[in-house]
Amino acid sequence: MSISPHKGWLSREGFTADVIGRILSSTVLAPQATISLLLFAGYTSQGRSLIADRPRIFTALKALASIGLLRIINEFLNRQALNNWTADEFVWRREIALVTGGSDGIGQRIALLLARRGLKVVVLDVQEPKYRTPPNVTFYECDITSSAAVTETAAAIRADIGEPTIIVNNAGVLRTRPLLKGTETETRLAFEVNTLSHYVMAREFLPSLIRHNHGMLVTVASQASHVACSSMVDYAGTKAAALAFHEGIASELKIRYKAPKIRTVVIEPGFCKTSLIDGMSSEDTWFHPLLHPDTVAERTVEQILTGSSGRVILPGSTGFFAENIHSLPFWLQNFIRDRCEMSTRTSHCA
Repeated sequence: MSISPHKGWLSREGFTADVIGRILSSTVLAPQATISLLLFAGYTSQGRSLIADRPRIFTALKALASIGLLRIINEFLNRQALNNWTADEFVWRREIALVTGGSDGIGQRIALLLARRGLKVVVLDVQEPKYRTPPNVTFYECDITSSAAVTETAAAIRADIGEPTIIVNNAGVLRTRPLLKGTETETRLAFEVNTLSHYVMAREFLPSLIRHNHGMLVTVASQASHVACSSMVDYAGTKAAALAFHEGIASELKIRYKAPKIRTVVIEPGFCKTSLIDGMSSEDTWFHPLLHPDTVAERTVEQILTGSSGRVILPGSTGFFAENIHSLPFWLQNFIRDRCEMSTRTSHCA
């Protein structure tokens, strides 16, 4: 299995709506292409002849060029705002990345990809890694929902390796069943792992990042942060809270702690082919594909290695509706949530 970062179309994901979106973004919505065509149309005899016969083509090109330019300007402003209009430098071989839930699934792949780039990687998990750890990956068994356990493990990490500079809050649990068929213990565990552990990790490791005004905090949230659907009420609640944590701590780092160079990243994937969805009868369609864990891990690591704050939402096709669901009319919101139910049916929901 190859887990090196990739760009472009990935055959493992199949031909999905995201492929069409990337093609459009790099062609008709790319100002480099549309402005070149506008120059051809306006400054060559062949182009002037063409637009004289088909003036609507010239109008369409101007519209597409304007949309493309606005998109690039908007992306630039977003990128600068997320990074507080400041730059910082990461020397990857000097950085220490800590990945929670790094023994399996997406966390395993994130840990190995970062290790391949030369970072020292610390994995915190309650289970042993399901892979042979390379020399620059160190595993510590730790219950990240316990402040005492995290404090004790952090002391060992600092003594053995050093102070972590990149914190990846990846650990998560998911049980899909109607609320009344679950238990209080299950709900509390979901919030402790998916949400409260982020606060535990932040209180332990953020002070050092703040002192040096350097580092990165990565939050693995979910598209469920935006869309709470049937049989996932507690999970969606935990991920909505994780997203709120990400947005709030990003503001605090800048405003309260005067550490604008600390980077904050949030990852919001849809359903992914990992053990988390075992037992689910999940749809895998052109518009709503099940993601391969390699894809999520690669996009996460690619964002980390930019050394910049950012927001990664996968797949883009459903992500657009998820992020904007509360701006849609209620009838459309309900339709999306009802469709989500079809992706979360399990034997518990019979």
